[in-house]
Amino acid sequence: MRVLTLGLSLMLIAGTSPSLAADAQNGETLATRWCTGCHVVSDEQRKGSDMAPSFAAIASQPNFNEERLAFFLLEPHPKMANMALSRSDTKDLAAYIAGQKHR
Repeated sequence: MRVLTLGLSLMLIAGTSPSLAADAQNGETLATRWCTGCHVVSDEQRKGSDMAPSFAAIASQPNFNEERLAFFLLEPHPKMANMALSRSDTKDLAAYIAGQKHR
């Protein structure tokens, strides 16, 4: 019985490993590919559209929530290009945006 309990515990720990975490570096690649036409996605970018907030402004909103943003990015939006991102991609992009918050 102890072996079974230990095995199940190890499986749960492995299931929450960092390898399943969002990849902000991939999010940066996606942002550069899809978002720079409208949003300022980093401190290095100087110009975006006046109609779209910068990623720093999005991340700095008091009610910013990375999971909610990832879900939002799954839905098509009239003002945004149809990016057809996977769930993993939206999590990566949301993680990158979260990292743009100015302290």
